[in-house]
Amino acid sequence: MYSKYKELITLNNNLQNKNEELVKQLELLIKQNKKYKEQIAELTARQDSIKKGTRFKMVTVLFAEVKGFNKLSKQVNPKELVDGLDELYLQFDKIVKKYNIVKANSIGDTYMCVGGLPKKNHTNPIEVILAAIEIQQFVEQLQLSNKNIWKISIGIHTGPIIANISGKKKAIYDIKGDTVNIASRIVSSISAGKINISAITREFVNEYFRCGYNSKLPVKYIGDIEIYNIKGLSPEYSEKGEGKIINQKFITRLALVKFDDIEEFILDKLEAELPKNLYYHNLKHTIDVLIQVEIIGKGENINNEELLILKTAALFHDIGHIISSKDHEYHGTIITRDILPKFGYDDNQISEINEIILATKLPPLPKTKLQKIICDADLDYLGRSDFIPVSDTLYKELNEQGFVNSINDWNKMQLKFISNHQYFTDTANNLREVNKLKQIERLEQLIY
Repeated sequence: MYSKYKELITLNNNLQNKNEELVKQLELLIKQNKKYKEQIAELTARQDSIKKGTRFKMVTVLFAEVKGFNKLSKQVNPKELVDGLDELYLQFDKIVKKYNIVKANSIGDTYMCVGGLPKKNHTNPIEVILAAIEIQQFVEQLQLSNKNIWKISIGIHTGPIIANISGKKKAIYDIKGDTVNIASRIVSSISAGKINISAITREFVNEYFRCGYNSKLPVKYIGDIEIYNIKGLSPEYSEKGEGKIINQKFITRLALVKFDDIEEFILDKLEAELPKNLYYHNLKHTIDVLIQVEIIGKGENINNEELLILKTAALFHDIGHIISSKDHEYHGTIITRDILPKFGYDDNQISEINEIILATKLPPLPKTKLQKIICDADLDYLGRSDFIPVSDTLYKELNEQGFVNSINDWNKMQLKFISNHQYFTDTANNLREVNKLKQIERLEQLIY
């Protein structure tokens, strides 16, 4: 009897222990559940924040302020004053649109616009200042013709913002952040007729414009910031060196800066859309050709305008593979005519770029200097030390496409091709011809 009782007590104790363990596990699950709920709530809040506003790392904000507006409102008929202000802002709209800048807001005597929205770009500080100069010149012309009584000041700053974009038919931009506050602070601190910029903006544009030091400006929560005023275009980039009208050198230099934007766009497109079985004609090959056209181009003393055309052709020379590997050069020319106008290329530039792309079709028969450079860059690997591994990727690609059946056949084809190949530029010959002859010797040893 006692032993059974003892067994019951032991059993009861075991059950209590298990019960306590279950309680602890339950408490742990409750804590974990609470933690998960907090994490979900935090994630949801982040998603809502993303929906409410998109962060842009680098835009340029311009504030244009009509000075003495309150005083004018007492001297001029209010309706005439508002109508005149509307007409002024309509002209501002036309100017900023020309430079791919979007109007953010205009309230009373202040007009605001932003460069770098809705698509990010590297040129927005330069384009915003070009727009500011044109706005300033327009107002000055009105004053000279006695058609306007406005006096205007402009403040500009470059930096990150949070933008809310709304509106169905027409986009409405609501932007916030320190960049907006600093630009607003700059414009409110300067006298009429001036274009003042922050030191950060100056870093982006100093090559193109004459910038004079103005003063330090205290900004709440940030401290003192240096302010500069725009005195005009740099003589090097203006007609007759007068600092008023941009010249061809400026246009070409700006296009080379814009090339960074188109390069990023096209490389992303190639990475996403090129067939995965292109082991040679892939993103790496395009980057290789981009690098080589610049190296060979500089060796051949091409100018900046030619470099822009050449680099663009190199960027697009294999993009036709997205459509079809057969006649990909032709398909590439179709794509350039669709994309390049969106980045400011004119018909003459696009036609020249397409002729360069078509010149890369095998066997290469280039006619112009730029065509010769890209043909040499396209087959640069023939004279490089990494010829064998690069050649193997091309073999793998052609083998899967059914153009070559064995590595021995491929080596024979390569030997015949390289033996008949010639570089067209002195620079490529000096860089690659000696090593190309070594590759011929290596191939001869591999063939059986």
